[in-house]
Amino acid sequence: MSAHRFMRKLNGDVTLDLCFACQAIWFDEYESLQLAPAGVIDLFKLIHEHRDDQRLPLASPLRCPRCNERLIQSQDRVKSGLFNYLRCGQQDGRFITFAQFMIEKGFVRQLTGAELDKLKLRIGVVRCTGCGAPVDIRKDSACTHCRAPIAILDTQAVEAALAGYQQAAMKQAAPPEPALLAEAILFRERERSQRQRERGRGLNADIGDLLQDGVAMLWDRLGR
Repeated sequence: MSAHRFMRKLNGDVTLDLCFACQAIWFDEYESLQLAPAGVIDLFKLIHEHRDDQRLPLASPLRCPRCNERLIQSQDRVKSGLFNYLRCGQQDGRFITFAQFMIEKGFVRQLTGAELDKLKLRIGVVRCTGCGAPVDIRKDSACTHCRAPIAILDTQAVEAALAGYQQAAMKQAAPPEPALLAEAILFRERERSQRQRERGRGLNADIGDLLQDGVAMLWDRLGR
């Protein structure tokens, strides 16, 4: 994998590990939450630029690059549908293919039952967007290997997603909303708790800094 830097929600950058040969991204814990709207746009553009790169099959089983534990198949739901990914049982991070990431971020949508029926008349087998396995859509509406639903790159979905992220990116310079500030404070506390666990410190050692973190972030955003 190669490291690439993208804009972070609250100043600075997020460094993500991408593999263009296996069409996948590794997110360390919480990195997907840190990615700013402008960072999502830049990542989408980078994926598009490498769409014709040589592709290789995913290894089986896949293991966490941090602890070497076997990754666990997982599934989550967003507005555009279900998306699959692999996660580390020790919460070191998650591994997600480009296609599933695009479903998560709203660039790709799943086929409706009517659309799938029309497709069955013309096409018998398609490649799974989650794992690349062949799916006989005349019999199955999801991959029998990883259970990822059949999805397509929808021009309207791409345009709508890009417009939403671009609008959010333009607003990023504005003072943060209370919900965003609360999210940032909680994220910092999770980071601090993780560092404390690594050092063997008590959970209450730095709890008083929560208010200072919030004030410091708000002052930094308003002062720019």
